[in-house]
Amino acid sequence: MIVKQHYTIPGAKGRGMTADITYDTLHPYAPLVIFAHGIRGFKDWGAHNLVARYFAENGFRFLKFNFSHNGTTADNPTEFADLIAFSDNTFTIELEDLKSVIDFACGGSAIPRVNSVYLIGHSMGGGIGIIKTAEDKRITKLVTMAAISSFHNLWPKQAEQQWRLQGVMYMKNSRTGQNMPYKSSLLKDLDDNVARLDIPLKAAAIKQPWLIIHGDADTSVPLSHAEQLHAAQPGAEFLVIPGADHTFNATQPYELPELPAQLLAFCNAAISFFNK
Repeated sequence: MIVKQHYTIPGAKGRGMTADITYDTLHPYAPLVIFAHGIRGFKDWGAHNLVARYFAENGFRFLKFNFSHNGTTADNPTEFADLIAFSDNTFTIELEDLKSVIDFACGGSAIPRVNSVYLIGHSMGGGIGIIKTAEDKRITKLVTMAAISSFHNLWPKQAEQQWRLQGVMYMKNSRTGQNMPYKSSLLKDLDDNVARLDIPLKAAAIKQPWLIIHGDADTSVPLSHAEQLHAAQPGAEFLVIPGADHTFNATQPYELPELPAQLLAFCNAAISFFNK
């Protein structure tokens, strides 16, 4: 039987992170996959719950979580109800959050028999995942999903000077219509941590097996990002999924009972990779 357990994990600046683990009760000690969502994402976005169930049906425990400053709250887990927290987010905060999730998973108390983890990172979560994989040997395999190759690609470069002067920049969320605030502390984070937040540099340092997956119909993070990552780490495996957009053709909300064909192809490729 497939079940889901819910947790709250301490995150950066004392903020709790909501999390859940989906698994088959016949395989309570199955290998653990951790999923890191992207910017303007959350653990229950679109088809993420279907993905978790599919991995559980195929012999894995699947942990997904909300980064502490992603803008959702425990009372509003699928809406950006806390834009103040969202505006305070930084890349180093997300790296701290991911470390806390791995510590929680491997701590031996809440989740039994976990000494190492597999990691999937989507979009910005892919960039965070690359850095953390280079830093943390408890991550034994990495799959990136439409990952960015540079944090600077998350916003228009020509906006940076005005952004620094004003201290905040707003970008519209096309799904919700909200003007999402981004403090210039994001830029300061990059200024203060140049080497640590250099995604290609960290990609080159990865020793663990890594599968780069990208869609050729991704207009948010073009395929060239995946090509840059593979150039930085030629030892990684590289798979292009035809017709896949940035979310592998899932939407929010997603109300169909089955995964989109492109997302199913992603899942099958990741499962095969983790099973090697």
